[in-house]
Amino acid sequence: MLTSRDYDVTGQPCFAAAAGKGVETVINHHRPAWAPDDIDIDTPSAARMYDYYLGGSHNFAADRELAEQYMKVLPDMPYISRANRHYLRRAVTHLAGEVGIDQFLDLGSGIPTSGNVHEIAQGINRSARVVYVDADPVTVAHSAAMLDEVPNASILHADLRDPGSVLESDVVARHLDLSRPVAVLMVAVLHFVPDVDDPIAVVAAYRDATPAGSHLVMSHATHDYHPETMRQAENVYSRASHTMNFRGRTDIHGLLDGYELLSPGLVDVILWRPEPHADQDPLGGDVSRYNLLAAVGRKD
Repeated sequence: MLTSRDYDVTGQPCFAAAAGKGVETVINHHRPAWAPDDIDIDTPSAARMYDYYLGGSHNFAADRELAEQYMKVLPDMPYISRANRHYLRRAVTHLAGEVGIDQFLDLGSGIPTSGNVHEIAQGINRSARVVYVDADPVTVAHSAAMLDEVPNASILHADLRDPGSVLESDVVARHLDLSRPVAVLMVAVLHFVPDVDDPIAVVAAYRDATPAGSHLVMSHATHDYHPETMRQAENVYSRASHTMNFRGRTDIHGLLDGYELLSPGLVDVILWRPEPHADQDPLGGDVSRYNLLAAVGRKD
């Protein structure tokens, strides 16, 4: 049977845990009643695959099938996804509580789950303002429903690779004051931006549009530990809505140009200011199994 540890922050069962305990995951290609007719349910979505890794329920058969293939290459993916969410919480808590940032632009925000940025930030400062941005229509639809009665928070349907469409949008204009410090969140999204789309220029556009005192919160998958395995993982995502582009530490550090990194710098995700009384690491603290680097930078 499943225990409380087999459920993620959404309250949904973790499919990886369920599979390991003899619970059958039924996959079919029928369109759920909540899925609009104009949404492509046959092309796997990177956002909905991530939802599946976290144990969420807002995904389709194609998403689950490709996610299962990915987990054959990286069986630790559910743990990696949850470690990334924990890092997001620690970073937002620090910025809202210790630094005093009260504006957040969450790029590639993903399917809504418990512990969203607005919940964390507004739990510290009730007037904190958050704009979520995502290109996936299911993400946008569910985010809009969730935020319908939430003050100072909204969702924008846009592609982060087009900074102009984000920064010049009415949603950003209504919710954020770009003349004041903003925390720009690019958490586990830049590895979906291929080199041909110039991720350095993408990050720089958001950096240049925000004033001194603004921050960047970033995590990014790396191939430094297991290059051959990561090449196999990239091949799986060649069939998804967005390709996976693992990078080395040097290239990831280059994405942070123009920011002064907060201590401890660019580190493995579980090593960015870990909580002293956190639960025991499910992967035994083996950073090479996470393959994910993280950093928070300040624009001076």
